[in-house]
Amino acid sequence: MQHQLQQLKQYSTVVADTGDFLQLARFAPQDATTNPSLILKAVLQPDYAPLLESTVAAHKNASLEDIVDQVLVRFGLEILKVVPGRVSTEVDARLSFDRAATVTRARRLIALYEQAGIGRERVLIKIAATWEGIQAARELEKDGIFCNLTLLFAFCQAVACAEAKVRLISPFVGRIYDWHKKSLGAAWDETARSLSNDPGVQSVTRIFNYYKQHGIATQVMGASFRNVGQITALSGCDLLTISPDLLAKLEASDAPFERALGVDLGAAQPAITYDEDEAAFRYALNDDAMATEKLAEGIRGFAVDAGKLDAMIASLKNK
Repeated sequence: MQHQLQQLKQYSTVVADTGDFLQLARFAPQDATTNPSLILKAVLQPDYAPLLESTVAAHKNASLEDIVDQVLVRFGLEILKVVPGRVSTEVDARLSFDRAATVTRARRLIALYEQAGIGRERVLIKIAATWEGIQAARELEKDGIFCNLTLLFAFCQAVACAEAKVRLISPFVGRIYDWHKKSLGAAWDETARSLSNDPGVQSVTRIFNYYKQHGIATQVMGASFRNVGQITALSGCDLLTISPDLLAKLEASDAPFERALGVDLGAAQPAITYDEDEAAFRYALNDDAMATEKLAEGIRGFAVDAGKLDAMIASLKNK
C-alpha cells in the first residue's frame, strides 16, 4: 500500500515549502520554495547559525543588501544539493511596487547563482503578483530568467501572469480559506466547505482549468495549505508546494484518493485579457475584497520578516 505522498507524486510534482534544507532529503521533493519568512525561521535554528555567520563573514565589506542576497542564494545552493529540480528565491517584498528595482534585484540573484555554477534554469525568482511585479516578470522572462509569481489570490492576477508568459504561479489556498472562514465567523461550516468545496481549492481549480482550456503554458503550483484535504483535493495540479509538517502527514497516511484536477476541466471559461491594461487589472483586483486584503497583508508580513533578517545580518556584520 502506497502512502499518500507516494500517491500524490503520481499526479503532481511535489515541492517542499521550506528553507530548512536538512529536512528535505526525507521527502524526496522535485523542487523547493523559500520566502523571507521561511529563511528567517531557518536562520533562527542553531543548526543554521554557522552557515549564516560564515556567509556574512565572507562578505563583511559588502552592503547589507548584497549580504542579504548572498544569504538567500547560499540557502538556495544548499537546497539544490538535495533537490534535483529548481529552487525558488524571493525578491524583497518591499520592492513589490517597484518594477525596475525588482528586475535589478532578480538579475543580481541570478548572477550570484550563475557565479556559483548553477544554471538559471534551476532557479525561479519569486515575485509578488502586483501589477508592477507581473510586468517585471514579463521583462525577466524575455531574458530567460524564470519567475514564480507569489501571493496570488485573484483570478485577474492569474490571467495577467499568463499574458506576461511567466513560468509559474503560486496561488495561495490556505490564506483564501482563512479569509472566508474569518469572514463567515459562526456561520462557517467546516465540513460543508472542505475538499472541493473549500474556497481556496475552488480558486486554484478555476485557474488550473482556465489555463488548460486556453492552452496556457504557465504552470500552476498550489501553495499555502492548512490541511491534507486541501492537498488531495488539488492532486493533478501541475505542482504543489507543501510544508514539511504536511509532507510528514501525507507520508504517515495510506488512505487512498483519486486524481482531482485534469480529469474534467468543466465548462469552457471565456477568455479574459488584461494585457498592458493596468487600469482594468487594478479595478478587477480592487473588486475582490479577499484578494486585495490578503495581497496587502502578505506583502506586509514578508516585509516585516525581511526587516528582521536584515537586522540579524547587520548585527553580525557590525561585530
